[in-house]
Formats: sequence, structure tokens, C-alpha cells
Amino acid sequence: MVAAPVVLPSAPTYTEVFYPSAGLRIQAYVYKPEGDGPFPVVIYNHGSRTGRERQSVPFEYVGALLTGAGYAVLVAERRGYGRSDGATWPEDVGKSRGRMVARLDEETDDVLAAVDYLRTQAFVDARRIGVMGWSFGGIVTMFAVSRGNVFAVAVNQAGGALTWNGNPDVRTALAAAAQKSATPTLLQVAENDRTTDSITTVGEILKTRGVPHRMVIYPPFAATRQPPSFTTGAPGHTVFSERGVSVWASDVLEFLGRYLARPGAGSSLRDGPSQPLPAGPASLAIPRTSRSGRPAMR
Repeated sequence: MVAAPVVLPSAPTYTEVFYPSAGLRIQAYVYKPEGDGPFPVVIYNHGSRTGRERQSVPFEYVGALLTGAGYAVLVAERRGYGRSDGATWPEDVGKSRGRMVARLDEETDDVLAAVDYLRTQAFVDARRIGVMGWSFGGIVTMFAVSRGNVFAVAVNQAGGALTWNGNPDVRTALAAAAQKSATPTLLQVAENDRTTDSITTVGEILKTRGVPHRMVIYPPFAATRQPPSFTTGAPGHTVFSERGVSVWASDVLEFLGRYLARPGAGSSLRDGPSQPLPAGPASLAIPRTSRSGRPAMR
């Protein structure tokens, strides 16, 4: 059975904000559902965008998907991206693989500073904060949840898939983060990403430790057009762009709903029960052969 297409609402409006992080001024885009709240909130962490670091990208498809399900959303332009302070990735890391993990750790500081900012906002339910990220943003997501119990839920979309094979420091750091995290985590990757090992390794660690999680490996995905920053020989990596949102959106909404629903609500904001997934062996990798690899339609 093929999953029903996900129809996104029209592009929502967002508010541009700036918040402090370690002496830097970080740009972010805030989306809110209709009403006064307080709303559960999801922080979304973008990936790299080679050659376009200073372009502001508000990820409106993420804002539309999550606000449509009742979540507020903060998309942070971490240091060196968009109009945020700080050196760009090429200026800071360049071709030095040894600097990569330290830089991602610093970007994780910016994510935790976003939590401090959100806690000052009346529309936010500070007891229900989730974190989600794609590619480098998936790595930052895992680093963030390894630092404490701030987040009720996490979604890691192909974190480390492009760098896993070529950078042992990334492999070590992601495994270490999984060893520390106690946050329920949804792990997602396409079969034809550069590797699935960055996701399956994290999943095995969470399974061994009894941390509630779900791992989904999607069938090969082929976008009709590859953006310039993703000419990597890994077409499956782009499934987590707007082109592939119909492939993974329902899984994200179901998992977020399990952990961000109001206590005692009996169901999520849109999908799924409010009770968490069982930990350990019951949370297994699920190859999604029923999923379409076609790009999303809007």
C-alpha cells in the first residue's frame, strides 16, 4: 500500500528574530499556528548549503508541515549562515576535517541558546520542545540531545550520511552522542543516500541502551532536479528536501505527536497515540517498501 500524499498548507508567514548565543547574534524564523498558544515547539536545524551560506533560507515547507499539525517552529540560521554572526563554514572549517566536529559543537550551542530564547516567549509551552534536523542539522540534533533532557523528542534525518565514510571524528562523535542521549528519537534515511550507516549505528546504540526510538530506511529516492549544493552522487539525501516531503512527513508527524501531545490528551495534535514507543528491541528498523520515491507534490 502506498502512503497517501501529504498536502501542505499554503506557505505560512514567519517572523524574523535574532537571539544571542555566546556573544553572537543568531538569525531565526519563527512560525506559529493560529491562536494564542501556548504551543509545543520544534527547533529545526538545517544542513550545509555549499556556496550559499549567506543566503537566508526559512524552510517554509517545514514551517507549513509543522504549523499545520499545531506546532510552533523555530528555524535557526546557525552561526555563519544567513544573517547570523560568525564565520561561514568554508572560512572556519575549509578543508580541515579535524575542525568539523568542533564547529558542529559550537553550532549546537546556538541551538541550546534558541531554547533559552523560546522559554521567554508566551506562545511557547516550554515543557514540550522538540528538535529536528537534516544532514549536518541531524548531527547537531544528536549533539543537542546528548547534552541533557531539554528536548522531549528528536528527529534525525540522515545526520552524518554524507561525511560518515570519510571522517572518523564524525563517526566517533555521533556514536558518543547516542551513548549519552535519553531522548526518544526518530531516525530516517534513504536507501540510496551515501550511506545508511550513520543512522543504523545510532539506532543500534539507542536499541542497546533501551532508549525509545524508531528507525525508518526509505526506498531509493530520485529527485527530478538536484539542487547545486547536492551534486554529491547521493540522490537519496535530497529526500528530506521539499521534493521528498510526501515520503517522510507522516512518519515525522506521528512520532512528534507521541511525545509532544499534551499529557492526558489521548492523541497527538494530529496523528498517533500519546503513549511513547517501547524502548529497546521493540523499536526496530522498518524498511519502508510501501513508500513512494516520487518527489512531493504541492
